[in-house]
Amino acid sequence: MAFFGNLIKRGLTVGEKLQNRRRAEPIQLQRRTLRRLLKRAQNTAFGQYYDFKGVLAEKQHCISAFQEHVPLFDYDKMYSQWWHMTLREVEDVSWPGQIKYFALSSGTSGAPSKHIPISDEMRRSMKHAGLRMFFALTNFDVHTDLYTKPMLMLGGSSDLETQGHYYQGDLSGINATQPPFWLRPYYKPGDKIARIKSWEEKIAEISKHAPEWDIGFLVGIPSWLQLMMERIIEDHNLETIHDIWPNLEVCVHGGIAFEPLKKSFERLLARPLVYMDSYLASEGFIAYQQRPETNAMRLLLHNGIFFEFVPFNEDNFDEDGHIKPNPKTLTVDQVEENIDYALLITTCAGAWRYLIGDTVRFPDKRIPEIIITGRTKHFLSICGEHLSVDNMNQGIQQVEEELDLSIREFTVGPVQRGNRYIHHWYLGCEREANAEQVRAILDRQLQTVNADYQTERENMLNIEVEILPIDTFYEWQAMKGKLGGQNKFPRVMKGKRFAEWDTFVHRSARN
Repeated sequence: MAFFGNLIKRGLTVGEKLQNRRRAEPIQLQRRTLRRLLKRAQNTAFGQYYDFKGVLAEKQHCISAFQEHVPLFDYDKMYSQWWHMTLREVEDVSWPGQIKYFALSSGTSGAPSKHIPISDEMRRSMKHAGLRMFFALTNFDVHTDLYTKPMLMLGGSSDLETQGHYYQGDLSGINATQPPFWLRPYYKPGDKIARIKSWEEKIAEISKHAPEWDIGFLVGIPSWLQLMMERIIEDHNLETIHDIWPNLEVCVHGGIAFEPLKKSFERLLARPLVYMDSYLASEGFIAYQQRPETNAMRLLLHNGIFFEFVPFNEDNFDEDGHIKPNPKTLTVDQVEENIDYALLITTCAGAWRYLIGDTVRFPDKRIPEIIITGRTKHFLSICGEHLSVDNMNQGIQQVEEELDLSIREFTVGPVQRGNRYIHHWYLGCEREANAEQVRAILDRQLQTVNADYQTERENMLNIEVEILPIDTFYEWQAMKGKLGGQNKFPRVMKGKRFAEWDTFVHRSARN
């Protein structure tokens, strides 16, 4: 097998070098991408309404003309004005032809499922991005035998719901119906198990067949991968997952920040894995980690997506994370380092200047690599503290390190009592912990990483912490029908949803 592993690695290395050699300046790649998207969609209803032919005529100023002609859209606006027609079998709405697949996505907002169109071009784009990420594995220190090992991809059911003229389901389930040709010989858990809709039943089947597979790669949201490994270890009376999969070497993860979970994740391993982060949203494959020396991810600038960046500040967004009229938008050559930007995407599935809801940052503007810092509506700023999910993750990591805790899930919500504002935290831990100790460390670290938070803590902001069994979080997701797959627990809850969660927690405690 070493011979075949070396052969595959050499092929992948050549592929990675060719990708690097073909790279032009980021803005040149983006300009070409936008023009291709405009040409493909110029005869759609959307393209005619916003005069894509006129935009294309502005050859030297195509991007600025595009920004002047086409307004910004969020999901609700895009759906109500355009995408609702694609669900009724109308062709050529915002992308040529008829959309056959829709990814159901509620993200972490808890709203009814969104129907995100997945065109044939978008499916090809995602497969191409996956192959490029596989090429990049040659930059990491892995054994050549790894390239001959199966890859276990844990996602939603590939048994899609048929809605007459289209199919709908979890994006991972849609992609699992037709794995890329290069992946099919290595793909696990296989089509039969991938079709199972019940999370518990799927995990039971994976655990049953685990001894038959020599898994080298894990792919999925890390919190669900961890639950799967725990089930296998328990069922087979193992010390670590390496007892049954000795050649497991790589974990490709995404969906949520991995660092706060890393401590508890690695307790299930005999040795650390090679970790590769990915940014695959229902709207498109946006970025992937290309280098081991950084956790930043390289933007896919020439793969069917045109990017714009809106500075995430009070000039462009209100305190609830809603974008204001006429915000300032930047292209990839105009961004600055270490500033949070809300991400706008224009895609080969008919999303146009679409606010995806994530915020990102460029650690080094010379390199088109990003880190995800949070969600536009998951920042806490009830009194000017501007606390991001990235700040929260740093606080959680500090608590884990100082108290040797494994915090599997957490959420925080704003509370007002009189003239005082409170951040109320709920932490799901693997063992009991002293809430006051946790609160003190968390508060100290948040003040260290966020000067605005520190200022407000000295004036009108308090912090409270409740420690919960981790099962409370999973019971909530099961109640909401969001157990497993690509579902993520919201890091910030507000309003009625936070009140509902608070009631659920304390009712569970009484029971």
